[in-house]
Amino acid sequence: MIFIADFHIHSKYSRATSPQMDLINLDKWARIKGIKVLGTGDFTHPEWFKSLKKELEPAEPGLFKLKTSDSPTRFILTSEISCIYKKNDRVRKVHIIVFAPSLEVVGEINAQLGRIGNIKSDGRPILGLDAKELAKIILNISKDCLIVPAHLWTPWFSIFGSKSGFDSIEECFDEYSKYIYAVETGLSSDPAMNWRLSGLDKVALISNSDSHSPRKIGREANVFSADLSYEGIAEAIKSKDNTRFLYTIEFFPEEGKYHFDGHRSCDISLAPEKSKKYNNICPRCGKPLTIGVLNRVEELADRPEGFKPKNLIPFRSLIPLEEIIAEAKNVGPNSKKVALEYDKVIKNIGNEFRILLESSREELNEATSSEIAEGIIRVREGNVSIEPGFDGIYGKVKIFSEAEKKDISTQSTLF
Repeated sequence: MIFIADFHIHSKYSRATSPQMDLINLDKWARIKGIKVLGTGDFTHPEWFKSLKKELEPAEPGLFKLKTSDSPTRFILTSEISCIYKKNDRVRKVHIIVFAPSLEVVGEINAQLGRIGNIKSDGRPILGLDAKELAKIILNISKDCLIVPAHLWTPWFSIFGSKSGFDSIEECFDEYSKYIYAVETGLSSDPAMNWRLSGLDKVALISNSDSHSPRKIGREANVFSADLSYEGIAEAIKSKDNTRFLYTIEFFPEEGKYHFDGHRSCDISLAPEKSKKYNNICPRCGKPLTIGVLNRVEELADRPEGFKPKNLIPFRSLIPLEEIIAEAKNVGPNSKKVALEYDKVIKNIGNEFRILLESSREELNEATSSEIAEGIIRVREGNVSIEPGFDGIYGKVKIFSEAEKKDISTQSTLF
């Protein structure tokens, strides 16, 4: 069966997350978005682990469902761990996603990690543990676990990050590199950027929301035509079989918070070639720039832009429906107008991914305004402009020109 999966999210026990990040709300929003398989996130946190054991029951092998509902949503056991340690005379800060096949395995993982560090303080625990040692511990508990470096390129907390990362998977994981079957692209990069590194040819590129609130789940995701089970998903990822792992759903990478280089406090945003002219120093305050994802990709790439490896898993770039509605109505994405229209379109057509990926223009025009329908089609065709994000600030998306926005704001007809 074809289904959409988002593996990397957080619970209400992680810092800076919504108190609505509980299983009931996650299930509700998975159905609204059109997500079949959703990561639990944060399984290392004792209170969240209690909730998982109390509120979930086994469904298909290695997957879970709510006990109190006949919802089609399935949960897969995942958690993100922050490894902060010193290696080769540098402090490293690497975030790792762990997939586990059962609650019993999670219990063993939590027991061992709890002896190493404090797993109670945050849903994403910080451990003074080498990423290689984490992989060793996890895989010794169960060879069926997956170890996936999270948001591969972000400056501060990733395997390739400009501030504290490595230059290759091998440099980070040493002899355990052979057990790294996938990496997560993150919001500020897409597969095309990652294809420029031959060292990533052997791993699958997965994409997830890293969501801290229910409405944000699915902003990046993975589409499978595989057996609906833990093993079916894991094997589709490991094999990089593009008949089972069909494609990923991506942000336009410019929209991510770390695409360009920059310095937020000085409102400085620079493309890599301009940063080099300033020797990576902020021209306003003289402090080092935060080197973004595009620059770091350029630094490590051994292939030209536009290179496509054989047997690649394709991708589709989208913008969340609420942002498209906000653009079409010329209002903020958190406004009441957007919420009302979003609910109306979902009710008329179905889930968000069906709307963004499949609905015809005729179906869209019947369900919503012509402006919103046009916005969805433009995004689907990649007909957007984006002011790139930098140093923790999201990029600014433009689907309509300023003249078109004026027409929208005066309620005149666009098309």
